[in-house]
Amino acid sequence: MTLARRTVLTRSAATLVAALGLGACGQPGQSDDPTVASAPAAATSSSTGLPDPIPDSPGGPPLPPSTALVDVMARLSDPAVPGNEKITLIERGTPAEAAGLDRFATALRDNGSLPLTFEARDLAWSQSAPGNVLATVVVRTAKPGGEFTYPMEFAQTAGSWQLTRQTADQLLQLGPEPGAPTPSTPPR
Repeated sequence: MTLARRTVLTRSAATLVAALGLGACGQPGQSDDPTVASAPAAATSSSTGLPDPIPDSPGGPPLPPSTALVDVMARLSDPAVPGNEKITLIERGTPAEAAGLDRFATALRDNGSLPLTFEARDLAWSQSAPGNVLATVVVRTAKPGGEFTYPMEFAQTAGSWQLTRQTADQLLQLGPEPGAPTPSTPPR
């Protein structure tokens, strides 16, 4: 593994951990809640840039089960799931982001954060993006003291839940690997 690749992997994992750590403080202890899921070997605030939530309204559509949102995060962080299979887990995901999704999961594994567990709490409909759901997601890493809480937004597309583009952009570095050559325009 080259030094540049090792740096990228470490930086991607550090970005997630830093983003999650900056989102809010963690809650001590483990949960026996069935909405907590583990990735194999893997209160919203205006300061996060996410819209304020609205509560589930009586007679309105039901909120998704928290396990549906937890599954999105577990699959995104699982190094056993190829990046090209994760594209559909991100709103407007593109094939060009597959390598970045692979780097993200590999970095989590390489820095000792896996397995991760996720818990989705405080689900509410978004006020500004009808049909989107806001959730407070608790992420627990394998490292001591590795618990973070972060507000995330999810969108439903074709019956499946996805991390919104805005949330993905805040949490993940999906661009080309730093130091990788950029495609040049051929001379005309």
